[in-house]
Amino acid sequence: MLILGIGGWLHDGAAALVKDGRLIAAMEEDKLRRQAHSGGLPERAVAECLRVASAKPADVDCVAIARPMAIGPDPSHHLHLKSLFPNSRLVIVDHHVAHAASAFYPSPFEKARVVTLDSLGDMRCGALWEAAGVSIEALEELYAPDSPASFYSRITQLLGYRAGAEEHKVQWMAPGGKPRFRDPFLDILGAGNGTRPRLDQSYFDTSRSTAGGFSDRFYSMLGFDHGAQLSEQDRSDIAASVQSAVEEMVLEFAGEGENLCLAGGLMLNASLVSALEHSGRYKHVWVQPAAGNAGTSVGCAFHAWHQTFRNTERHPLDNLFLGPEYDREQIKEVVENCKLRFSYITTDEEVVETAVRRLSDHQIVAWFQGRMEFGSRALGNRSIFASPLNPYSTENLNVYIKRREPFRKFAASVPEELASEYFECSDSARFLASISRVREKHRKTFEAATLGGDQIRVHTVRRQDNPLCWELLQAAGRASGLPVLYNTSFNLFGERLVCDPRAAVRSFYSSGIDSMFVGNFLLEK
Repeated sequence: MLILGIGGWLHDGAAALVKDGRLIAAMEEDKLRRQAHSGGLPERAVAECLRVASAKPADVDCVAIARPMAIGPDPSHHLHLKSLFPNSRLVIVDHHVAHAASAFYPSPFEKARVVTLDSLGDMRCGALWEAAGVSIEALEELYAPDSPASFYSRITQLLGYRAGAEEHKVQWMAPGGKPRFRDPFLDILGAGNGTRPRLDQSYFDTSRSTAGGFSDRFYSMLGFDHGAQLSEQDRSDIAASVQSAVEEMVLEFAGEGENLCLAGGLMLNASLVSALEHSGRYKHVWVQPAAGNAGTSVGCAFHAWHQTFRNTERHPLDNLFLGPEYDREQIKEVVENCKLRFSYITTDEEVVETAVRRLSDHQIVAWFQGRMEFGSRALGNRSIFASPLNPYSTENLNVYIKRREPFRKFAASVPEELASEYFECSDSARFLASISRVREKHRKTFEAATLGGDQIRVHTVRRQDNPLCWELLQAAGRASGLPVLYNTSFNLFGERLVCDPRAAVRSFYSSGIDSMFVGNFLLEK
């Protein structure tokens, strides 16, 4: 049985394919298009999922779609989908039901509490669920505008960033500030009124469409004038305050229990996930790595498998390498068409050894291997690597390659079985979905990557998940004594993660990256 899941119909579109209950493909439309998905059917993602499965549209048994699909009624969607998938049953799934399904069904738990939170989806902005077996039931629901995620987005805009796109910058700014506005922000969020967030609308002004739309009462509370220029310290303190307040509000909403699953755009906030992991309120926490709109495509497909077709067999998520892969001939065609000089390395062992030599020479190395990752984080197949022993690695990555703020740090990739020597991290580190800590004796080594104090982003690599990346890290350890590499996503200047060899070549020659490995092809400047 083939079930096609489609999420993000209005924005951040994605498709996922479940075959006999197993997730076999998932990818975002904007990575394939190299531009933002403007809405509608994510056609390229759908086509690529089917190609991965060697399937045709007529082979699809069910198409499951996450709402909302339109601002207003549009019956043409149904007719269009029926024409594309003539043998398919059509299932429409509520937005937060899709989020909840994406969190629980791929988790390792038989029973769990589920929390879904975002800015808005089908009028709801969040829900608390009880899940067991294949059953997921809502216990508590949040409706717009009472959204902690919406408040976080307003603060994002206040700090000069784009709401709905750059909340991650506020998250990484927060460790450099003091949460001196935490308590007033908690009042705005409605803390103390039970477990349900309830935003105080008197702090917002609908006539103001910029800087978060805050009212004079809000500025008076903070001690600033409306439109005043905020100092860098004030900006950091506001970021720290909203991060702390939202964490506390979500902790209240989640309650207590044995197992907790998380999804929704707010759960892309790794510091929030870490706060839930370390709260002591749950023994085990699992977050959907692609927690935003793209992840609803996975949730739709699993919802149809379990609820529409009544299947009880569940398969936990193995890894996120669910996108397209390119063979030797496809790569060769691109580099030759671009009239590029390259070296072809015959074995994977030589590829690893050559890459380690470049890294030992303090080069920045782009690494394009295997299937593309699903979600916003690079997990070793579309990555840029640098050695922590390179004293200029973070400066080069931030200033000359990524061109981004110095407070945005890089992840440390390490073989899973060696991680505990250097870091304290949770299972979420497999997907870069949480925040870890550097052990005291290694803090000097990773000083350039710490977020504040001993906090660091860690990516643990399992051999069975990504054998080539695992071997690269092991080889780096044999060469230098440190089996850790700094890892950032292979994309530039706010672009999408590279998907195909042509995008990789373009990014390589538009940046300060020294060497690039695309499969067994080596390109150097």
